[in-house]
Amino acid sequence: MNDDELLRYSRQIMLPDFDVAGQEHLAEATALIIGLGGLGSPASLYLASAGVGHLILCDNDEVDLSNLQRQIVHTTDRIGMNKAESARHLLLEINPHCHVTTVGHRPDKSELEALIKQATVVLDCTDNFSSRFAINAACWHASTPLVSGAGIRWEGQVAVFDPRQDNAPCYSCLYDEVDDSALNCSESGVIAPLVGIIGACQALEAIKVVTGVGETLVGKILYFDGKYTEWRTLVLNRRVGCPVCNPG
Repeated sequence: MNDDELLRYSRQIMLPDFDVAGQEHLAEATALIIGLGGLGSPASLYLASAGVGHLILCDNDEVDLSNLQRQIVHTTDRIGMNKAESARHLLLEINPHCHVTTVGHRPDKSELEALIKQATVVLDCTDNFSSRFAINAACWHASTPLVSGAGIRWEGQVAVFDPRQDNAPCYSCLYDEVDDSALNCSESGVIAPLVGIIGACQALEAIKVVTGVGETLVGKILYFDGKYTEWRTLVLNRRVGCPVCNPG
């Protein structure tokens, strides 16, 4: 790292369990962020500012006026722009040392698998179950850690699924295959800061996965109730007969 980078990341480097080694791990890492909406916005901002060397941003949607209430990586003048490309503009303004690649279309199965194989960690910031199940299966097949987040109305959740760890559960251990007619923000609403809290937690978990500092949420689900400011942590075990991680 040069002097500019040492100063930029000095508040992280001074952490005794993080130090220069942790910063170098981030610089060498690739984070794939799928979905640059309410969750992907804060997650991408914190990972870029923290010094992740390569960010791959994947989203086929365009910025809409209704997004700006909570999707803080986008701005009014970028309405109509692809969300991945819009996010790229701001991330490079924040940290020009970060290499940012964009995927402005919905990848098919083979392309998704190829993207995941490039990644040190994947952040699922999507808003539908079909995408979450597909990302989970591809991450498990590639042995790539997955940080999953979700938020709607006043409630959110975060979990880490790491196929490198013995007997670790996957996303499909938490939910059976469900219909995508389930709740979504466009129909049920969401309070703006909720997705910021959950997305920031995803970024924190991704940093811990990359650096090995601390303890991640593998085998746990962290739930947040924003209306009453309550956190709960539940244990998640590998499900017998899970079609992804434990088919039997």
